[in-house]
Amino acid sequence: MKVLHIITGLGIGGAEQQLRLLLRQLPTDGDVITLTNPGAVADGIVADGGSVRNLAMAGNRDLGALPRLTGLIRQGRYDLVHTHLYRACLYGRFAARLAGVRAIVATEHSLGEAQIEGRPLTPGARALYLAGERAGTATVAVSATVARRLERWGVRRDRIHVVPNGIEAGRFAFDPAARRAARAHLGLPAGAFVAGGVGRLTPGKRFDRLVRAVARLPEARFLLVGDGPERARLRRLAEELGAADRVLLYGACEDPPPYKDLSRTGGSPAGGLGLPALLAAMDVAVSTSHDEAFGLAAVEALAAGLPVLYVTCPALQDLPPESAPEARRISGSVPGLADELRRFQETPAARAPRAVAPAALHYDISRSAAQLMAVYEHAARGRSASLREVSCP
Repeated sequence: MKVLHIITGLGIGGAEQQLRLLLRQLPTDGDVITLTNPGAVADGIVADGGSVRNLAMAGNRDLGALPRLTGLIRQGRYDLVHTHLYRACLYGRFAARLAGVRAIVATEHSLGEAQIEGRPLTPGARALYLAGERAGTATVAVSATVARRLERWGVRRDRIHVVPNGIEAGRFAFDPAARRAARAHLGLPAGAFVAGGVGRLTPGKRFDRLVRAVARLPEARFLLVGDGPERARLRRLAEELGAADRVLLYGACEDPPPYKDLSRTGGSPAGGLGLPALLAAMDVAVSTSHDEAFGLAAVEALAAGLPVLYVTCPALQDLPPESAPEARRISGSVPGLADELRRFQETPAARAPRAVAPAALHYDISRSAAQLMAVYEHAARGRSASLREVSCP
């Protein structure tokens, strides 16, 4: 099966890196078109042996992109087009129809309760989304929670298929040597208590609450992995609270690393650390976001043997509690966060590395790829499978 993936951009982000992981697993002949921003993840896909083409779209209203994209789809003679992220789903589905492709799948990666891809939901955005959705064959939700949101929006239930995000679970297994090396690289004392967070630095992630909580705990450190528009504000906040020397803003981390031959404890040719090594340096992982579509960072932390505190995480809330015994839902208030972190700081046994949680194994990327192939096959046959047929139990 020849598949074209269309995505809004390929800078470092959850949806972008999820596409790369899937490309490494899917038994298809796949190409990628990015509407804009062929960043680090595009380089990674190419390093894996894939093909990426930049449409160089000028903005949301660059209508000239539609005929250019249509021409590329027609030229490629694809069996199926798979779109990712709002703008790519809108332009990609219409372009695929114009090019004569009838099997069109779209993944909804980032639909929250009150936002989509970090932007507030509006009646106009919903109407445009639904118009584009009807041009496709099937819509993939990355969690059962997102599937329910799509149905409430007005997407027909028989067009929605739950294919969860996935991880390469084996790469995250805790390694004491990786922990020592990562802490030395980061300048973190071997015995220090380190709370961690992973995600794009945007207001919705509410990492400022973690900065404030850590500032209340003498000797505690906070390792934040990610980049985004809130970086400067978080740095200023740490300085104002007198905790700048205990808050480490590591920056973005491409995962998997750019080249296959890099070790799990390495990261990039520039000498950075990979995500498994960064997680190994932490004692507890915290997700303060109040609106998530999946909660990939929490699943990766569980795969690394970390206890996890989260405000909301559909990936875990959709599973029985026993699948993640070391994960606990919290309110996310600053005093509450400080109390939770103090418990870990004062009880070393509470933050000892643990076995991989069943939830992390449940979300292995190979399983997600197999489920996605089932959706592809139904779409290619022109039939719509029920949500139950391909959803994750």
